[in-house]
This record gives sequence, C-alpha cells and structure tokens, in this order.
Amino acid sequence: MKREIPENIKKEIEKLRDLIHYHNYRYYVLNQPEISDYEYDQLYKRLVELEKEYPELITPDSPTRRIEEALTGEFPVVEHKVPMLSLENTYSIEELLDYEKRLKRIVGDIDIDYAVELKIDGVAVSLEYKDGKFSRGSTRGNGFLGDDITNNLKAIKSVPLKIITDEKDLYDIEVRGEVYMPNDAFLELNKKREEQGEVLFANPRNAAAGTLKNLDPKVVAERKLDIFIHTIVKMSERFKTHTECIEKLKKIGFKTTPYIFRIKKMKEIEDIIEKWDKERHKLPYGTDGLVIKVDNLKLREELGYTEKSPRWAIAFKFAPERVETKLLRIEPNVGRTGIVTPVAILEPVFISGTTVSRASLYNEDEIRKKDIREGDYVYVEKGGEIIPKVVGVNKGKRTKEQKEYKFPENCPVCGSKLVKEEDEAHWRCVNISCPAQVKGRIIHFASRNAMDIEGLGEALVDILVDKGFLKDYGDIYFLNPEEIEKLERMGKKSTQNLMNAIENSKNRGLDKLIYAIGIRNIGSHAARLLAKRFKSMDRFIKADFEELSEIEGIGPVRAQSIKNFFNIQQNIDVIKKLKKAGVVMEMKEEEKESPIKGKKFVFTGALEKFTRDKAKEIVLSLGGEVSDSVSKNVDFVVVGKEPGSKYEKALKLGIKIISEEEFLKMINM
Repeated sequence: MKREIPENIKKEIEKLRDLIHYHNYRYYVLNQPEISDYEYDQLYKRLVELEKEYPELITPDSPTRRIEEALTGEFPVVEHKVPMLSLENTYSIEELLDYEKRLKRIVGDIDIDYAVELKIDGVAVSLEYKDGKFSRGSTRGNGFLGDDITNNLKAIKSVPLKIITDEKDLYDIEVRGEVYMPNDAFLELNKKREEQGEVLFANPRNAAAGTLKNLDPKVVAERKLDIFIHTIVKMSERFKTHTECIEKLKKIGFKTTPYIFRIKKMKEIEDIIEKWDKERHKLPYGTDGLVIKVDNLKLREELGYTEKSPRWAIAFKFAPERVETKLLRIEPNVGRTGIVTPVAILEPVFISGTTVSRASLYNEDEIRKKDIREGDYVYVEKGGEIIPKVVGVNKGKRTKEQKEYKFPENCPVCGSKLVKEEDEAHWRCVNISCPAQVKGRIIHFASRNAMDIEGLGEALVDILVDKGFLKDYGDIYFLNPEEIEKLERMGKKSTQNLMNAIENSKNRGLDKLIYAIGIRNIGSHAARLLAKRFKSMDRFIKADFEELSEIEGIGPVRAQSIKNFFNIQQNIDVIKKLKKAGVVMEMKEEEKESPIKGKKFVFTGALEKFTRDKAKEIVLSLGGEVSDSVSKNVDFVVVGKEPGSKYEKALKLGIKIISEEEFLKMINM
C-alpha cells in the first residue's frame, strides 16, 4: 500500500532543491556565493536525510543525484579515467568517530593509520604527464568529465613542466591537487577590480575558479595562482602508503600539501583540530578544514567508493568565526564602471586575526533579503577567511529606530539617475562624466581595441584627470601640448608622439568609436553590427528600442543598455564634443568582393595561426558574421585543436565543418 507523505515534507524537499540549485549557480557559475560552506552543507545534509526517509520523492534532477560544478562549454572536455569525486563533510569529532566505526564495519577491527592534511580552499585539478613531461591538465568538472585547461595550468609557475627523476615508471603518471590564490594576490586582485568598478570576488577560492575559466592564459599568469599536489592516481603497486607518495612527489619536483600528520586512532585528531583552527589564520593561503585519509593504499582499494565520495577519505570543516557588531551606516560606493555597491560601515571588531570596520553588502537585493538596516546589530564573518561580510541581523536587539534602507535613486557622486537593467542585481550610474568613473572610461576609450591612442596609458590618465586636464574622454582631443610637455617624464618628443596618436585616432572608424564610448553590454562585435546597420553616430543615437532590439546579435537587453546610455544628456554632450574635435562619426563603405560575405561562422577549439578574436575580426571585416553558438543558421564551423561541444552539435545538425587551413584558403590568406 502506498504511504501518505505529508504535504509539508514535499514542500520542504522542493524548497531545499531549489535553494541548493540556486546556491550552486551562485558558487560555481557566477563565483559569487551568498552563504557559507557550513550553511550550504546543512541544507544539503537535510535534503539527504529527507530523501533517505522518503526515497519515492527522489527525482533525477535532485542535487543529491550528481556532483556539482558544471563544465563551462568553452574548453575541450576530458574524461577522467579515475573519477574525481568530492569528499563527505563533517563538523564534529563525534561525526569523525562515527566515520571510523563505518570503516571498521567494512575492514574489520584492525588498526587504521590515517594521514591528516590541511584542506586547501581551492579548485581541484588533474595533471597528466607523458614521458616525464606535462601533457594535459583538467578541472574536476562533474567528477567524470572535466574542462581541458592545459594552457591555463602551464601559466602557474609551480606546475612542473617536466618531472625531475630517472625512475621511468614515474614518467607516465597522473597527479591531483588544489589550485589556489594566495591571500595577498587575492587582495591585490580585488583592489584592482574595485578601482575598475568590477564585481569583487567573494573569496580566494572563487577568484581561483574564475581565473581558471578565463580563455586567456596571460590573465591566469598575471593573477599569481599557485598549486599544492596531494595525490598520485593508481599507484598502490608502486607505493604502500599515501605519505610515501607525498615524499616521492616532493623529490620529483611537485609542490605538495604543506602539512601532513599521521595518526593511529581518530581520537588523536582532536589536538590537531584545536591547533589548526587557530593557526590557519596565520597562513598565506585559505584553509577551511582538514582532510583525513586512510594511509594504506591497499586498504583504500578494499574500501572503494560510494556513488559520490571515496570511502577512504573524509573532510572536517572548521566552523566559520562569527562576531556581532553594530552597523553604523550604509554608504553607496561608485566604482570605475558605474556599479554602485552598498558598503556597511561597522563599529570596529576583531575577527579571524584582523580588525574589521567595513564590509560589502553587494547589492540592494542582498540588503532586502537579509533585512539589513542602519543601526542594527549584525553578524559578521570573513568569506574564505579574507573578505568581511554581513551574514545576518540580531533582530532581538532591533528597536523602532531602525528603518528599512532606501537605496539611492541618483548617483551619490554626480547626481545622475541610476539604472538597473533586466536580470541585473546592481544599480549603475551610466553618466560617462561621473567623476568616480572618469579614469576608467578614458582608459577604455584609449585602449587598443577601441580608439587605440598609444601612450595614453593608466599612469598618464591618472595624472591628467588629477590635474583637471581631463573631465571626460572628449577632452582628450583638446589637450594643450604645452601643458602636457611640462608633466613629469613627458618632454617634447613624448608629447608630440601622444598628440600624433590622438590625431590619428580620429579616423579609427564608427565601429571602434561605438565600442570606445563604453555602452554597457556593447563589445567590439556588437559595435560592428551597429555601425554596419546605422552607418552614422547620429542615426545610431536616434534609433528607437524596437529597431535596436530587432537587430540579430543585439536583442532587447543590449537595446535597453543603448537607450539608457543615450538618455543621459551628459553622454550626448560628450559625443558632440568628439564631433566638434573632428572624430569621424560615419562609416566609410568599402566595396570589395568577398568570398564569405553574408556567411555566418562559429569557431571552436584552439587555432594556430591567430587568436579567436582575431579570426572573428577577419570574418567581420570581409562582410561575414560570427556567432558564439551553433544553430541551423550557421554556415560554417571552423574547428581547431581539441574542439568542444560546439563541434558535436555541428555534427548533429549537419553543418559544414572546416579546418583552420580550409578557412585560410576561403579568405585567401
């Protein structure tokens, strides 16, 4: 007889699934987590308990049915010969002792030696070596398939490109480890992002994950990622214990897990937990717990795996340090790209080794969701032990004096009306003359892919704005060379080179100008589409929402960004200033025969002759079109080395697939 399941249980399970899916998206895709690991684990644990009690309610799309961390779709896919499974988490010594009892029910009442390591708060990766040389690297992905990020891993200096050994049985090995971002590098990166008005990474782990997904290995190299190796895969015939493996890894050139302890009974771990819960705050990298592993490799084979985790290892997570303090006021901060971020100004409080007096509140939705008000007593944690964040409110101390916070309607710096676009969490100031954004806007305007004004770099822009010579990028064309020449490190020759570069930039073309003026969501590709459609800046400015949104490749979101931009009179005034200076505002049609005119291309895999951006630029310059996704409307899919899912889709749809060499012949290169 089918049992009756209470309606409240069904609703709780559904709510838990929705919450977990949402937080997985925030964590793995956006790299912007909203809750702590502990809070997430409690949600997940509760769902597991309910599904165990009511298995008839388990669905294929439940978060418990698969390992999270989605593939990006931007990289070739690697199949893991040995699955990269996640670890079961525990939060108390009692849970660890229960874990030990479960092990002994499988292997009998024997002594089990454990290796205990710090749990590095990073991103799990696999490194493969052939003939002693680094051949391929990948992310954990979904545990069975990962992204091939070989070039990004090569950009990490601590990844050895060659194994230092004469032992040939170690030439062809796979090792696994954690890529992490050191605390100093994380703070430096977020400081730079804040100055540029970009959304901050929530913690070093998310910064590392976001960096490894970047398609440009140069960006990876600049961000100073590091790695600790903690495993050799399938080496039980060669080594007896895990600790022996770690020693060998050190000798052959790998940077291994920094602290490792051996214990003979789980009870012995209490002293290690107590010590490292305090000491971890002094480390230059993030740790969020300990990993306890069965040391004997043969015993590991006997224990095997569950559907989601190895039975021979478990994680102990430190509880996040949480303190209470008073929120004095909320200050909106305008970044260099116009994003307005609310900042909590706190009564100074000591937490995780430092004194905290400010914490980001991220956006208006975050304030509403947590019902945070000025004058409240709030709970503060450090995300990833680095970034202070307000995680809740002590409503027991709230009085009638605390009123709901009203987010400003106008920019606190320039007074312009703030805008929030569809599906956006942030309010923005889109006035290009806003003092908080001027430097960032000018740097973008002068950049290589925009107006390409050589010599007008970040350092010089800082000086010119600080001295009042530039109040917006329109002022670039009215600079006085005599005043510039007097600046430190300029001189006559440098000034003349700069003035020549400014003069030459007037003829870059309408598409470059549209990209340069800095409309939200309008990149170089969209700028080309718009220039091609409207032929002049005047026509572009006057275009209505419907006309803009109907352009293939533009759509309603970009159309709204364009209208928001031109609704600000100050922006129109700056464009008039550019026109007065002689900047070309019309597209010059070049009539030339092109073998690919009107044809649509998709690029996938690594190209050898040029970057993907350069390939797109060539297609557009010859009258062709470029798409980022495969559909029936695509004429050609150009395939480089190790293509991704776009190649598979093209095969299914029967779209013409050509090699890079065939593409070069097609465009007569």
